[in-house]
Amino acid sequence: MGKPGKRTAAPRLDRTQVAETGLRLLNETGLEGLSLRRIAKELNVKAPALYWHFASKQALLDEMATVMTRELGDLADSVSGKACWDEWFAESLRLLRRTLLRYRDGAKVFSGTRLTTTEHAAGQERYLRMMTEAGFTVNAAARAFVTAFSYTIGFVIEEQAVQPFPDERAPGYDPAERAARMAAYPLAAQVSADLFTDYEARFEEGLRALLAGLRATVLAENATTPGGEGAAVSPGPRA
Repeated sequence: MGKPGKRTAAPRLDRTQVAETGLRLLNETGLEGLSLRRIAKELNVKAPALYWHFASKQALLDEMATVMTRELGDLADSVSGKACWDEWFAESLRLLRRTLLRYRDGAKVFSGTRLTTTEHAAGQERYLRMMTEAGFTVNAAARAFVTAFSYTIGFVIEEQAVQPFPDERAPGYDPAERAARMAAYPLAAQVSADLFTDYEARFEEGLRALLAGLRATVLAENATTPGGEGAAVSPGPRA
């Protein structure tokens, strides 16, 4: 008898590799279809191997959100040269939206997760320093960004419910069909296209309203000398 062949060693995995695989599969499966078992199959390992790294699906989502946050940091150069705080604000939220839209259900994955490292704190520190140097209190700056962050996450969750990807439209969201169905309510029927099309323009409209509101409320009450220089992007308010 010949000598038995060498046993192939199981691939070594780390948390980031698993999370990156989860993000890649997310575009195929969506959030509901994603599981540790499905990721294990993609990585050609047994599912229990992943439970050494993640005790639950939520733990996996936390790591996936951390990887997404790292992507935000890698793209921050496009924001870092903005001349003043409101330009920085607007561009950083656009960047967050674009990053979330790269993944099916990306905003749902990101929402409510707890980041697993403190890497994002450097960007958060730069943002808070920029705002305090512009004359705002650090607490007002924090509350302003939490409000803006929540607007962006909520907007993209609704956007992806209608358009999971730019070339897709979920059933039941055809504006013409909705207008016909709502014919007995002419004003409600009239706004069908406004509700379910042109998300880019609607996001920008909401962004302008958000910034105007922040200037007039939270920031106005806590500012002495508005203005200031731009800074690198802060990926989110989580500790």
